[in-house]
This record gives sequence, C-alpha cells and structure tokens, in this order.
Amino acid sequence: MPLKAVVWDFSSPKQGDIKVCKSANPQPSIVWASSSSVYGLNSKVPFSEKDRTDQPASLYAATKKAGEEIAHTYNHIYGLSITGLRFFTVYGPWGRPDMAYFFFTKDILKGKPIKIFEAANHGAVARDFTYIDDIVKGCLGALDTAKKSTGRGGKKKGPAQLRVFNLGNTAPVPVTELVSILEKLLKVRAKRLVLPMPRNGDVRFTHANISLAHRQLGYRPTTDLETGLKKFVRWYLDYYVEKKRSAW
Repeated sequence: MPLKAVVWDFSSPKQGDIKVCKSANPQPSIVWASSSSVYGLNSKVPFSEKDRTDQPASLYAATKKAGEEIAHTYNHIYGLSITGLRFFTVYGPWGRPDMAYFFFTKDILKGKPIKIFEAANHGAVARDFTYIDDIVKGCLGALDTAKKSTGRGGKKKGPAQLRVFNLGNTAPVPVTELVSILEKLLKVRAKRLVLPMPRNGDVRFTHANISLAHRQLGYRPTTDLETGLKKFVRWYLDYYVEKKRSAW
C-alpha cells in the first residue's frame, strides 16, 4: 500500500528523509514540525504567518528557519506537498525534559533553586503554552487537509501545495505564573532565583495568531495552562515518583 502522508520533525536541516519522499512513486504529502522560534526578534503581536522570520534569536531558531527554506525548495523543484506547523511552547506528559515546565517540576520537588528570567525594568517573560493534545489536533487537521504531491520519481509534474500554520493557544502566560501553578499542584514552595534575561538566544514573549489554522484546519485549542499542567503533574508524579517508590 503506497504511503499517502508522512509527519516528522527535522529540527536541524536533515535532508535524507525528504530525499526519499521526493523520489517515491507516488510521492507522499508531508507535514513537519517547525517552531514559533522562527519569529525571532519580531516585536509585532500576535505573531502571524505573514510576519517576517529573518531575525532568528538563537541557533535553534536558525535551524527551524533553514528547515522552512528547505521545505520551500523541495516543494518548488520536486512538487512535494508540504505543510509546516509552527508549534508554540508545547507541554504535557512525555514531554521534553529540557523544557522549563519539566525541569521546574523536577527541581521544585528536589528543593533546588529554579532560575526565572525577567526582562528589562522587571518586565514579565511570557510564553504561549500549548498543550500536547491541542497540538495533535492541529497535526491531524493538517494531514486531513493536505493535498497530493504532484511529482513522481523525483520529477515535478506541476505546482504543489505549500502551507505554514501557527499552532498555539493564543493566551501567553508569564513564566512566573507557570511557577505559581506548579507550586499549587505540587504543594511545594519553589525556591525562585530571579535573573535578568540573557541578551542573546532568547525572546521576551511568544503569542500565536491562529486564525489561519482555525479557518483551514479547524484548529481550536481548548486546554488552559492550569488544566494542562494538572494532567502533566499527575503523570510526572506517577511516572517518576510513584514508580521509584515501587522499586524500593
């Protein structure tokens, strides 16, 4: 049975998989994970897909921007149908341990100080936290609406679909509030170490305009931060704390 669609995340420009797709017969449609980080130093909010993305604030952001350019090139040359999804601070069970909500939880439970960055003049640093279940709904919407690629065996037969969408929660929350919610759910007071935000490599806020994804993908995020963190904390305690106790 031929492969109709594939989903992957090439965080850095890895072209091996996409080369296989462009040479396939028939070619699959592609949905891939980009990032809100491509908006970089953009100061216009909320971030729209039409906004500039040529000012990356980190090397990670630069790789995601490079990924979008690679996707555009493969679409143009080989007729691959490609949809890029710009994820906004995804969180939830089985998430990345290097994300703030995850290691904040770990360090709060261990009684370790957690670093909380603030902008100039004690300004809040905020993120458009998006629960994993809502992200999955957006991915499925992208797959359901993806059109067929037009190439065969590495040869383009005509123009192909090329799209990019924001997948966020449209409700930026200060990181200090994230910590307060975790304190309440964990029933532990955090040891806060407030520091100035680094001048390079990070941005003060993220905020998604999801009107395009709403119209074309039927995307409607429904999980607020406290509800999502409650589910994450329940999973974390079960997976890391209760499991360790059982091992004793």
